[in-house]
Amino acid sequence: MSGALLPRDFFDRPVDEVAPSLLGQVLRHSTTGGEVAVRLTEVEAYAGTLDPASHAYRGRTQRNAVMFGPPGFAYVYFTYGMHFCMNLVCGPDGTSSAVLLRAGEIITGEETARGRRPRSSVRDLARGPARLCQALGIAREHNGLDVCSPGGPLTVHAGEPADPSLIRTGPRTGVNGAKEVPWRFWIDGDPSVSPYRPHVPRRRKRVATGG
Repeated sequence: MSGALLPRDFFDRPVDEVAPSLLGQVLRHSTTGGEVAVRLTEVEAYAGTLDPASHAYRGRTQRNAVMFGPPGFAYVYFTYGMHFCMNLVCGPDGTSSAVLLRAGEIITGEETARGRRPRSSVRDLARGPARLCQALGIAREHNGLDVCSPGGPLTVHAGEPADPSLIRTGPRTGVNGAKEVPWRFWIDGDPSVSPYRPHVPRRRKRVATGG
């Protein structure tokens, strides 16, 4: 179901080229609890300091430092106080571009993934960036791992490339800045692709006061 480890130069390209070419590739994570692999079906591209929607837009911080390093490394971050999401760093060292992995089809380790997400259907095991990380067992300690390292626990392998006629592109999900940029890529008709949700600003609750 998967082939050779993807080389670093696969990721050392413009992020909007890497993102669609990741569709159909295989992400594997090996742990003491077992191995889980997903065929990637949905991704989003972010262009670092040039992109208002990117975590790196305002410069380097302790949180996003991995994005400013060489390509082929995992950038894992915590969001909404409850979920982890995973990106793959792209482009030359210092450009801070990355591809968010949004969804995938479990092709190895379904029982292990089910143990981590016991209430999910097969379709929903890795449908969405947080679910994908849960199914694969990816958390904060995996931030900064080299996905191009032979024998590493977290790696990306050649899979069956997505049919170009089925690759779709559209606005990114839930971003506030650069809403019009069509850098979400997915395989049309694949059941593991997550639903599109536009950004909805959070409203502050109004506190009633006396007259």
